[in-house]
Amino acid sequence: MERSVVFAGFGGQGVLFAGQLLAHAAADAGLHVTWIPSYGPEMRGGTANCTVVVGDEPIGSPLVRHPDMVVAMNLPSTDKYEPLVKPGGVLIVNGSLVTRPIEREDIQVIVIPANEMAEKLGSQRMANVVMLGALQEAGDILVGMEDLEEALRNYLPARHAHLLEANIQALHAGAAFVRERALAPA
Repeated sequence: MERSVVFAGFGGQGVLFAGQLLAHAAADAGLHVTWIPSYGPEMRGGTANCTVVVGDEPIGSPLVRHPDMVVAMNLPSTDKYEPLVKPGGVLIVNGSLVTRPIEREDIQVIVIPANEMAEKLGSQRMANVVMLGALQEAGDILVGMEDLEEALRNYLPARHAHLLEANIQALHAGAAFVRERALAPA
């Protein structure tokens, strides 16, 4: 089994770090994984995305045209990747920055106010981790919540060590948002 995820947004939103966390969690759990980053010449404010492929067997190609799942942190990323999500896939959109309706009806769409949720936990910069938690709950990424928590403990940069518990809370807040949405009456 293999799962592909694209994390996309502006530089500075932590999309590459969110992808790295998933990749580290998968590798540490004994799965096969690839992580390919892509970003514009401007580190902050330019476009940034990464593709993560996780599998229980060796991965044939790290290149993905139609990902199973997309985490879109901003409107340009939503515009670019919404049409590319595989039918039946998952699109998670940062509702703090994307206000337009999603047009696809053949995919699962989760619009989550990630910036506001992260701000309540102490820093808007944790919106990427909120989105990662939502992804873990919404899609079968082959990696459990415990694996992601352990990746945060092991790979959160030392300069952000004081934010470890807040990041773990952000991970769980994103997952809880998806769970509550799934349980809410239609």
